[in-house]
Amino acid sequence: MPQRYSGVKELRKSQKRRLHNLDIKTDLKKTIKTFVVSVENNKKDEAASNLNTVYKKLDKAAKRNILTKNTASRRKAKFSRILAKLA
Repeated sequence: MPQRYSGVKELRKSQKRRLHNLDIKTDLKKTIKTFVVSVENNKKDEAASNLNTVYKKLDKAAKRNILTKNTASRRKAKFSRILAKLA
């Protein structure tokens, strides 16, 4: 536990940021899961629309420095390859 007031304040800020980042990560994981499920069920139209939302969430996470730019790009390429195999 921090001793100084500024340390206590920083701890509070970092906990808030951690929870915010965790919310974004879990939301991203849920959207990826819905995309994968739609691909497994061979629903092309649904998978394509889910892929757009996955792209959006990955870009937002990269913009907010939750994921690095290259990680987001790599995952987008991976998911587009999965969709291409379905079509």
